[in-house]
Amino acid sequence: MAAVQAVPTISKLVKTLSPGIMSPACAKAYEVVKARNPHQPEFLQAVTEVFETIGPAIDKHPRYARLLEVIAEPERIIQFRVPWKNDKGEHLVNRGYRVQMNSAIGPYKGGLRFHPSVNESILKFLAFEQTFKNSLTTLPMGGGKGGADFDPKGKSDNEVENFCQSFMTELSKHVGQFTDV
Repeated sequence: MAAVQAVPTISKLVKTLSPGIMSPACAKAYEVVKARNPHQPEFLQAVTEVFETIGPAIDKHPRYARLLEVIAEPERIIQFRVPWKNDKGEHLVNRGYRVQMNSAIGPYKGGLRFHPSVNESILKFLAFEQTFKNSLTTLPMGGGKGGADFDPKGKSDNEVENFCQSFMTELSKHVGQFTDV
């Protein structure tokens, strides 16, 4: 009877591809990205991991090195206020975002995150990764991510509904079936 071989996990495969050291071309592009996003550690972490992983491919095909800066720059970042009313009748305001990272193969696709820690860096990180995730599905979808610094914990269903309706009213000005799904 033949022995069953264990299927390597994605993380093990990535570790074999990624030595943890960036190729010179990737390091050069990373420095440009870092200079443009100095206060965004979550985003820079994602860029580091991707650039370290694809370094060997860039070394073999250096003509693609200039594309690294392009894929790490969002096409558009939308930031907007989200005014809503709680159950006590108080008017509150949160900050909403939509990062439209890349639409090279189709409309932006990516979910929403509501959490008090949400900021531009986190959403750029998630949209950057969503771009690669979507590109592997064979569906013609780009990458995006949105959210707000709203904490649904401890809120009533009515308050969450009020917030979501306000969020979507603002976001609806920038999304649609051909641009951002």
